[in-house]
Amino acid sequence: DPDMPFVPSIPEDQFILVEEGDPTVIPCRTSDPDAQVTLVNSLDKPVYALYDTKQGFIGNFPAGSYTCKTMVKGVEFKSDEFLIYIIRATSQLPVEIEALKTVYKTGETIVVTCVVFDNEVVNLQWNYPGKVKEKGLIKLDDIKVPSQKLVYTLTIPEASVKDTGDYECTARHATKEVKENKKVVITVHDKGFVHLEPQFSPLEAVNLHEVKNFVVDVQ
Repeated sequence: DPDMPFVPSIPEDQFILVEEGDPTVIPCRTSDPDAQVTLVNSLDKPVYALYDTKQGFIGNFPAGSYTCKTMVKGVEFKSDEFLIYIIRATSQLPVEIEALKTVYKTGETIVVTCVVFDNEVVNLQWNYPGKVKEKGLIKLDDIKVPSQKLVYTLTIPEASVKDTGDYECTARHATKEVKENKKVVITVHDKGFVHLEPQFSPLEAVNLHEVKNFVVDVQ
């Protein structure tokens, strides 16, 4: 099609996530298999790479913006802009779940943290008793220094007994079929309680000069 030399791309194709060191494809394909195509960067400088008419330009590209150009009957056409993001991601998915405490009283605020290490882009989902009512507030902190970690914090304000149960986070790798989940059990009581368990009888006898310990388990 001389009026549409580049096959239209969908938005999902224009944002390209690449792991450090991996080759990728800039998918500017032409409707004419014999078209001469040039790849340029954001400074309009040519970038040399292998071109496959059925796929696009193939190679190891730095992060940035790229556009393809071609000429049809003396008229220059440009493709859509393609944005490459370089992400740090290990093949493994180290995940830890943390809770400052696992027993709460009604009205307190539950805080559970899920930390993903050495990966910049993951899909993380929470499952917890109040999820159906969207009771939880989720915050993400992307920490780069001294090492890469994503800190997802789930906060449940005004906890009730119904918030008792499993709190689970599931992380999925951005580019590989890898997932990891972690779980912690949270208990919410209607009110605070103290349970005393004496380890001695109601009546105890002690000999003169004898040292005797009276032990109580307090929960």
